[in-house]
Amino acid sequence: MNEYDVIVIGAGPGGYVSAIRSAQLGLKTAIVDKQWLGGVCLNVGCIPSKSLLKNAEVAHTLRERGREFGFAFENLTLDYSVAVKRSRQVSDRLTKGVGFLMKKNGIDVHMGTARLTARDTVRVTDKDGKVTDLKAKNIIIATGASAAVIPGVKVDGEKVVTYWEAILQTRLPKSVIVIGGGAIGLEFSTVWNAYGSEVTIVEMLPRIAPLEDEEISAELTKAFQKRGINVLAGHRVQSVETTESGVRVVVSGESGEKTLEAEQALLAIGFKPNSRDLGLEEVGVKVNERGFIEVDERMATSVPGIWAIGDVTGKLLLAHVASAQGIACAEAIASLPVQPIDYRMIPRATYCQPQVASFGLTEAQAKEAGYSVKVGRFPFQPNGKALGLGDYTGFVKIIVDEKHGEILGAHMIGPEVTELLPELTLAQRSELTIEEVARNIHAHPTLSEVIMEAAEAALGHAIHI
Repeated sequence: MNEYDVIVIGAGPGGYVSAIRSAQLGLKTAIVDKQWLGGVCLNVGCIPSKSLLKNAEVAHTLRERGREFGFAFENLTLDYSVAVKRSRQVSDRLTKGVGFLMKKNGIDVHMGTARLTARDTVRVTDKDGKVTDLKAKNIIIATGASAAVIPGVKVDGEKVVTYWEAILQTRLPKSVIVIGGGAIGLEFSTVWNAYGSEVTIVEMLPRIAPLEDEEISAELTKAFQKRGINVLAGHRVQSVETTESGVRVVVSGESGEKTLEAEQALLAIGFKPNSRDLGLEEVGVKVNERGFIEVDERMATSVPGIWAIGDVTGKLLLAHVASAQGIACAEAIASLPVQPIDYRMIPRATYCQPQVASFGLTEAQAKEAGYSVKVGRFPFQPNGKALGLGDYTGFVKIIVDEKHGEILGAHMIGPEVTELLPELTLAQRSELTIEEVARNIHAHPTLSEVIMEAAEAALGHAIHI
């Protein structure tokens, strides 16, 4: 029997990062995955979707704004299948890179389905049915999550799809009903709309991007509607049925029921943990009522020597959270001090157009928490770099504690805001005040100047507005 210090079950951004950190700390490490290295993120999630979004940006510019930039085409053709092919090449390159990192760090890779048969034993069954038992002092569960579906609605992979089928399909649907106004729904809506598909978003809650600051949601709704995306917020799906030509979706809102028809429907309503059939019950690992594995700040489960990280814990279902948890877990196993993760201050990014990025408390949450709040807000429209890019929708909004100048959160919508966010998360983590952010000299012309101006606005003296 193969014996290890650490076995990681799941090779996504949490699992493979945790395995690498474990190996760096001198622990004999193995990783198990039933399908691929890199997990959902690298193979059918965040990485290939960003490739498609870049294609979408180019497509939108050529289709809708060509004359503005001096481009003219008599017969412009857009081949969506080429965009998908490029996204697969990007994904393949990164997954091969993960394989290289496994070899570089001396990590044994076992491909197959894993199940706990004891507190220290993992049984791996490969695709040919061969069974191998692996033993370890520590087992890290990093099995992730999978798309939730509406009860009674069958995903057929053609007319009704989840993100998985949607990101792999090479055909462009002429019309799509996107059920769910969160990150996945917003990003696919951006891609399909840019290529000319008729897109309708149905969101049960009162606004799309419902976890974001209300002003961000409102600005995003305006931007989407300007692009021709139909937004039905505050509408609940009553039924989804396939027809000869596509799908029929019945929704209800304040004005009553509506029947929507399209070629395809995307279910993007959330995720459920991949915690079943792992043998958790048999070894005594506690899960909550939704099936997520309960962990402490060190990522330890209720069973000593068994740990869990990433989406399967339900803390915050983001790849970079899984990686951070994976590093913390490996260091806890190695008896290093672990600094607890403040999930409220984790950066969040949605790569629709315009992009959305945020962290910390919204304005409403800060007021509810009892803070005396100052808000620094500055638009991209006066920013020279944004104007030069021809991309100046949106603004930066910083939430500040008036008493101490502490940064409580930031909410951005606009060009490349996902790249701008780290300045503010680092400032918050380093306990810098809003005045110190305002006094930090930013290069000109850059998009980052909008952060400086928003900080100045919180102090009452923005310059360029």
